Amino acid sequence: MILLTPELRERLTANGRERDVDHVPVVKFFNPLGEGVWLATELDEDGDTLFGLADLSQPELGSFSLAEMTAIRLPLGLGIERDNLFKGLFPISVWAEAAHRTGSIREAERVLYAAHRAQREDV
Repeated sequence: MILLTPELRERLTANGRERDVDHVPVVKFFNPLGEGVWLATELDEDGDTLFGLADLSQPELGSFSLAEMTAIRLPLGLGIERDNLFKGLFPISVWAEAAHRTGSIREAERVLYAAHRAQREDV
């Protein structure tokens, strides 16, 4: 699977030019066989360094390498995948706070999306 389409790469690079902005995540990557979720908001001009929220056992904001993620080989010939259905909806600061409170990005996703659905039903 191609982790970044040209459109996603363009959006991430544009965000990377705007530092000190609380961007909404553009893309979600995940390990289909276990731990590992990454929400990326920015891509540096080097085309490799992503910034966002990474959760390999504990969620933390920081930088991670697209090349390293692409090079990961899992059993059954699998690799890190992109969640094609992911919608960021919230700034990365909201994701980080929810992930720290719940203990993981996956649990934060359930909580945030449930709250979003409930809010839409009230309208």
